[in-house]
Amino acid sequence: MKSRTVRTSVDIPRDLHRRLREAALRNGCSARQLILAGIERAVEDRKPRRALRRIRLDPPLVPSTGKVIDLTNEQLYELLELP
Repeated sequence: MKSRTVRTSVDIPRDLHRRLREAALRNGCSARQLILAGIERAVEDRKPRRALRRIRLDPPLVPSTGKVIDLTNEQLYELLELP
């Protein structure tokens, strides 16, 4: 064991442990690495986020000058080639 580490244990539900192992496999890392990365993100110093200003879009910022197109989702899917 490295001299600069502390060993600890945490009880987690079986389902969460299973999902942790699956996520580690998907990311190509160990569960330990995934846990350490999550802890790092949780404890990192974050600058306070400033409040987002909302932009009113009614009326639109740029008025439309074109023809109105009224399509349903089904019609759009027929027109577009989606993977």
